[in-house]
Amino acid sequence: MNHLTDWSDLPNAVWRACLDRALGHRQRPAWTRSAAGKALGLVFFNPSLRTRASMDLAAAHLGAHPVTLTPGSGMWGLETRDGVTMDGAAAEHVKEAFGVLSRYVDALGVRTFATLTDHDADHEDRAFQAAVDASTVPVVNLESARWHPCQALADAAAVTETLGQTRGRKLVLHWAPHPKPLPRAVPNSALLMAARLGMEVVVARPEGFDLDDDVLDLARQTAARTGGSVTCSADRDAALAGAHVVYAKAWAGRAVYDAPATEARQRHAHADWTVTADTMARTDRAAFMHCLPVRRGVVVDGEVLDGDRAIHLLQAEYRLHAQKAVLEWVWSLLPSDAHAGSVRQPVRA
Repeated sequence: MNHLTDWSDLPNAVWRACLDRALGHRQRPAWTRSAAGKALGLVFFNPSLRTRASMDLAAAHLGAHPVTLTPGSGMWGLETRDGVTMDGAAAEHVKEAFGVLSRYVDALGVRTFATLTDHDADHEDRAFQAAVDASTVPVVNLESARWHPCQALADAAAVTETLGQTRGRKLVLHWAPHPKPLPRAVPNSALLMAARLGMEVVVARPEGFDLDDDVLDLARQTAARTGGSVTCSADRDAALAGAHVVYAKAWAGRAVYDAPATEARQRHAHADWTVTADTMARTDRAAFMHCLPVRRGVVVDGEVLDGDRAIHLLQAEYRLHAQKAVLEWVWSLLPSDAHAGSVRQPVRA
């Protein structure tokens, strides 16, 4: 089955074909009947705006019928852990829930956030994996504890459209302050996305906010194959110099699992990492990216978001086109010329 947990699990040809197809969908938007007779189940354990709306519409654009469910709100609360006595709030286990849904639909999309309390469960992506194990149809990751592949594909398309040539261009994955700790799925996937595009990637973050070593190692291995590079720096000025893209994202420090009060103090101590117009002036007229939702005045100033270099809304638009491509791959509907390499003219010189 064509499961999509993360792009690193799949051949590069699949990634390239889906990226080209996403770019093509934006050039030639159309409603089709290519997936007529298909049903898509969408299960959101966590809140969503872009993922929910774009995935719903992606299915409809292809002629498929989406069914969206939210555990604990309009349906039973679901248990994902194995071997537990279910005497709490969850009335149904994913083994039964996804076993049933697999008999109704032709693919499932599942969204499960990180706990930020159980490191091993998050690192092993146990909640999402439980859904995959219980399903007998393909499962698409709509954001798990570790990865957000749909966001990554949309980001890659937005960067490609904006820059044209991505190899050798510099992307800064910029840690940002936030009132609460946030998961690492988006920064993990953004890092791998830029490495796949052959970019010079710098993870700019304060001390204590490193991404996991295995994710960094995977990104470096990917960059070695694509002609890119991956480095980390706590020196924002040095990181931003010559950047063509600044991707801002808040994420929790490793201490959130063992010492959450310490992590909170560390996070609040770096409120000066907000992305401002002055921050962007240190770059080579960089495009600004954020996956959304974004807190204005905390993560980034409104002046940056409202400026002509911000492409966060283009990223969000590409969620629809990227997810159409993902569903076409899941259902083996990609046309034979999907990997044609067609790219729009770059917005940025």
